[in-house]
Amino acid sequence: MIGEYGNNVIVDKSFSFALKIVGACELLDERRKYVISKQLLKSGTSIGACVREAQGAESKADFIHKIKIAFKEAEETEYWLLICKHSPTYPIDAALLTDIKELIRILSKIIISSKS
Repeated sequence: MIGEYGNNVIVDKSFSFALKIVGACELLDERRKYVISKQLLKSGTSIGACVREAQGAESKADFIHKIKIAFKEAEETEYWLLICKHSPTYPIDAALLTDIKELIRILSKIIISSKS
């Protein structure tokens, strides 16, 4: 129950991912990669914040909107992780790319199933 919402997979996974992103950004900061670190920290932690906000949505449409924002943040995070992966001087754990792809898939499924 990491995200403190019981058995809510997306809340837990997005919270766990945010914690990993914080650690990764600390490593980037140690290497003086401040610009990418700041971008990655913002988008990577925003996913979970948007998911948490969606839990208190006022309507189905509001819920979908908030999950779509989380999806967009996840897409941006994947972009920054790919920049790190393909830049030899940016240390990043490759497992973060696997994690973000899983979050993107889950968020996509939530959007699709919530619309029907």
